[in-house]
Amino acid sequence: MLFANIIVDISHEKLDKTFQYIVPERMEKEVKVGCFVDIPFGKGDRCISGYVIELVDTPCMDMARLKEIRSIRKDAVIAESQLIELAWFIKERYGSTMNRALKTVLPVKQSVKNREKKFLRLRVPREEAFSLYEEYRKKKNLTARATLLRELLNSEEIEYQVAVEKLAVSASVIKGLEKSRVIEVIRTTLYRNPVGDYGVEEEQLILNEEQKAVADSIKSEIGRGNHGSHLIFGVTGSGKTQVYMDIISYVISMNREVIVLIPEISLTYQTIKRFYRRFGSIVSIINSKLSKGEKYDQFERAKKGDIKIMIGPRSALFTPFHHLGLILIDEEHESAYKSDSVPKYHAREVAIERARQCGATVVLGSATPSVTTYYQALNGHYHLHILKNRANRMTLPKVDIVDMRTELENGNREMFSESLKELISDRLSKKQQTMLFINRRGYSSFVSCRKCGNPIKCPHCDVSLTLHKNIHLEESMARGDRLVCHYCGYSMQMPKGCPSCGSKYIGRFGIGTEQIEEKIKEMYPQAKVLRMDMDTTRGKDDYEHILTAFAGGEADILVGTQMIVKGHDFGNVTLVGIIAADLSVFAPDYTAAERTFQLLTQAAGRAGRGNIEGNVIIQTYHPEEMCIQTAARQNYEEFYENEIAYRKLMTYPPVYDMMAVLITHENEEFVYRAVSDVAQRIEKSKIAGLTVIGPAKAAVSKINDIYRYVIYLKHENGDTLIKIKNAIIRYIDRVEEYKNLTIQFDFNPISAL
Repeated sequence: MLFANIIVDISHEKLDKTFQYIVPERMEKEVKVGCFVDIPFGKGDRCISGYVIELVDTPCMDMARLKEIRSIRKDAVIAESQLIELAWFIKERYGSTMNRALKTVLPVKQSVKNREKKFLRLRVPREEAFSLYEEYRKKKNLTARATLLRELLNSEEIEYQVAVEKLAVSASVIKGLEKSRVIEVIRTTLYRNPVGDYGVEEEQLILNEEQKAVADSIKSEIGRGNHGSHLIFGVTGSGKTQVYMDIISYVISMNREVIVLIPEISLTYQTIKRFYRRFGSIVSIINSKLSKGEKYDQFERAKKGDIKIMIGPRSALFTPFHHLGLILIDEEHESAYKSDSVPKYHAREVAIERARQCGATVVLGSATPSVTTYYQALNGHYHLHILKNRANRMTLPKVDIVDMRTELENGNREMFSESLKELISDRLSKKQQTMLFINRRGYSSFVSCRKCGNPIKCPHCDVSLTLHKNIHLEESMARGDRLVCHYCGYSMQMPKGCPSCGSKYIGRFGIGTEQIEEKIKEMYPQAKVLRMDMDTTRGKDDYEHILTAFAGGEADILVGTQMIVKGHDFGNVTLVGIIAADLSVFAPDYTAAERTFQLLTQAAGRAGRGNIEGNVIIQTYHPEEMCIQTAARQNYEEFYENEIAYRKLMTYPPVYDMMAVLITHENEEFVYRAVSDVAQRIEKSKIAGLTVIGPAKAAVSKINDIYRYVIYLKHENGDTLIKIKNAIIRYIDRVEEYKNLTIQFDFNPISAL
């Protein structure tokens, strides 16, 4: 027998309020997650509708108290049914509760008031209205009524606010005339629109031969009804956005809708401006800077069909379009597409599942595709399209690597190399712009020798050890703090000298954007400097203000973190300085080299996008690192071949799938005992080809007095890991003393837990 858990109001905040019903035997083959059904509800068994969010084979209460589903409705809201089905996929794939998955995909209203615009119209014939007007104007106490009728006789309708504020007609007078059916109040919902009017360009950009070939190939597949996944691999400045817009035009012409995912809020302004000028008011945005009301209204506008193109980060993926035809993921390599909270889904995987459900196409684009995506493309899972040249036929920028160890030997102890300083001066004299990028993304307190440049690494894993105290280095050495490997748990005491060369000059990287900004202003007082990081972009419009100012030439130098190097197009930028390329090279995870290569290549790609050739300076203490060398050559294929060989050797994703199991509790002894029990049971299952690593303390072993332990599992078949996940959940639920444990799963984690 089958039982359905049904939710009756998906706009309500408490999405965990479900009701269980028996699925009649005649419906068992038809009822599935997402179905819209009629059910008897309450003591009077009144018929209401709801969505099936879960199917189970055991009842939650006495069978005698359960009622049967009456019927399956054929008029379901397609978008909402699909989103509920998508929530089920997320729950099953990533190991969250259905409630959390629903809250991820459904636009919950959260007590947001609708905004209305009201109009007044005559409800009676004009002759009758005129007679009433004549009657009212003769009586002093009915002057307001006469005034309103006079205006309505002269015009078809009047705004409610105009009647109240300019005609001095009170709300009670309006209500009285409405009640006596003389007039009617027309109420129109006003949707908040966060997108300004950027104007529409009449001339559309003509694609070059290379761009047109890619666009035509993808449009041809869509036209034939082949809704697969495509990867556009194009060098920086190759005009991927123009290709996107050509494909979007085609999909829109088929009366279908489009979701455009971007990794950073900072890209919203530039993207929305370009898309609005091409497509007009059918474009909107969704992101975390919008108010609750603005967010909810964008989804409502999408439901109504007022919006055809939604642009935004991960959350835009859940726009409730009825006829979704295309999901486009720009800069698909970005880690921002992986959720860092439960459920820890990857937008790329969820996008492919949503596209499968509604017969849509997925297009991924990047100058530096993720190793996983390129691996899938080479293995035939995605169609691969390549743009080899910049759209304006300009050459890629000239990239120079500066060894900061040599700078130190030559007496330069500053954060800027001599060559970078000379080039900044040169660009200032030529009225050209410079971007200075600090690679702070990999900041993880890794320790490195300033003399030989070597980091202190784990002897068992190809990752650096992490200093586990957020204090000054001297204190760490005095206190005997430890360096720890986040993958195998190996640890060692903080050394007083470098294990490689014996030097006492051991340092922890910790340079910041503020330091760079201050130093630049000190060295070049004539320069106008802008800084873009988390501190300067807290407000809703801060991104737009900074980027608009820089694009408009109001600053000579833009200093920032990775948010300045992703997808921005500034024609007058001819110099990019990468201050510390090393900060992500030795981050304690297997994707460190990939992230570094992507960041450096993307940063380099910001230079020389106009008509003047660009220069890039990469400052590093480790010029010999493969990812830095290949990034300098901007040779993705060479990097990929080296990196995939490493992944195969170490059985890392995408060659193998990996799952992290994080178990937490306030009692350290108890959680260690529990996680050890789980690990032992997995080992005893003797699953062929399974590798179990741990248990070990998590990278951050205690948060808010909650202790965290992790187990890593690797297998070449991801479905095997999902089965193990389900078995772990069943076991934890079955053991009474484990009820208070918190367990999280992370598939193919991109950083150490």
